Amino acid sequence: MTILHVSLTLYYCTMPNRIIIFDDNRDRLDSVSMLLNVAEDLECVGTYLNTAKALDIVEQTRPDLVLMDIDMPGGDGIEGTKLIRSKYPNLPVIIQTIFDDNSRIFDCLRAGASGYLLKKTTPEKFLQGIREALEGGAPMSGSIASKVLHYFQEAKPVDQYNLTPRELEILSLLVQGNSYKMIAQLCFISYNTVSNHIHKIYEKLYVNSATEAVSFAIKNKIV
Repeated sequence: MTILHVSLTLYYCTMPNRIIIFDDNRDRLDSVSMLLNVAEDLECVGTYLNTAKALDIVEQTRPDLVLMDIDMPGGDGIEGTKLIRSKYPNLPVIIQTIFDDNSRIFDCLRAGASGYLLKKTTPEKFLQGIREALEGGAPMSGSIASKVLHYFQEAKPVDQYNLTPRELEILSLLVQGNSYKMIAQLCFISYNTVSNHIHKIYEKLYVNSATEAVSFAIKNKIV
């Protein structure tokens, strides 16, 4: 292998994750994009004031993750998320908003959001949430996770979809926003074992991603 090939290989292996942001607050767009660009593994490749041309934007920028505000003139964030996920089902979309009421939380997750982070989240936890979503997790701010858990505690499902106790435990941790790596640590099992369990969960719930599994679990009150 030539030096040029080695250099190109190293370049592509270290390319930062590409992120686009939808938010109608220009100051917020500027501050979040600056925060992302400071991180070595993340890069903001576009900021937009509404979702009017969301699909065209995704097509042009080819992001690895989307940060989405909820209330924007010219395009609701929840509908924008649903639209993006309908064409790009494996593209993580994280909702960022000042709201934490129950209806908005579940509307976002049903629309296909990969996570839900409040705008008051600290920069460190905000970046951590983005990285968790990029790893396949479903990050949520603490208050959001508490509401989700309370929702599940109020009504238990009749049918557990033939999930084993371990699968239910892992699905519950996934709903709480834990990445595969974090679930492995909490359950004292390997990363590969977590992946195998989640693959079986997908098969039993007839879903294809962590986001779909979380949305399905919430809608059907599985955990």
